[in-house]
Amino acid sequence: MSMKSGSHRSRRPSDPPHHDRWLVSYADFITLLFAFFVVLYASSRSDERKQTQIAHSIQSAFQALGIFPSTVRDHLIPASDPQPPPSPLNVVLGDDLSASPETQRDLQRLQTQLTGLLSKQVAEHVVALRLGRDGLVISLRESGFYESGSALPHAQSKTTLDQVAATVAATPYDIRIEGHTDNVPIHTSQFSSNWELSTARATQLARILIVDCHFAPGRISAAGFAEYHPVAGNDTAEGRSRNRRVDIIVLPRISVLPAR
Repeated sequence: MSMKSGSHRSRRPSDPPHHDRWLVSYADFITLLFAFFVVLYASSRSDERKQTQIAHSIQSAFQALGIFPSTVRDHLIPASDPQPPPSPLNVVLGDDLSASPETQRDLQRLQTQLTGLLSKQVAEHVVALRLGRDGLVISLRESGFYESGSALPHAQSKTTLDQVAATVAATPYDIRIEGHTDNVPIHTSQFSSNWELSTARATQLARILIVDCHFAPGRISAAGFAEYHPVAGNDTAEGRSRNRRVDIIVLPRISVLPAR
């Protein structure tokens, strides 16, 4: 009795199900989540840089107008950000003027020239010159240029103003005119506060330079600070006299006229 032989393939039992297949999907999810947060972080850093650039622009514009002192910069610019890059002239605001060596020498020559030209006024302590944090400061004290409570320079000061104007006009730099007072309150028919008097003196001098001395208006800015930027104490008559002044500041920045 023959048996019909046939091949009988042994079948392996099916592989048992893997209970950790969920790890693949979980790993994909974690990868996508990581990429998502990387994108969010990159976007936030980009927005922060844009905000910093805007803060730098606002701070520079207001300082040029004399509205914000340099200490306001710390409030506008986040402390974690690096310092703003220097301007083309390498101007850095601080306690002392820091500009390119060429610009510093230029302003020092201008200071020497004006000191010699106005030696009489300097000796009489009605004009003072110094290199400040923003540029060359030409201080015109009230005692030599104004009647008390008046915004118009008196006639005797015209020669000195013309000398200053002619010398500064020959430079390529912008100027800022600042009015300052002491802390004694003022209330007259024309000015009800030191703010108004200091601002009127600055703008009136700006008008004189533009109209009479033919300065380009784009080179000039004016601001009034009242008694809030003293150079001496207000507890003595001499200190108050030094604080009553109009400062002409020759800025170590060259204006660039917009293209027409």
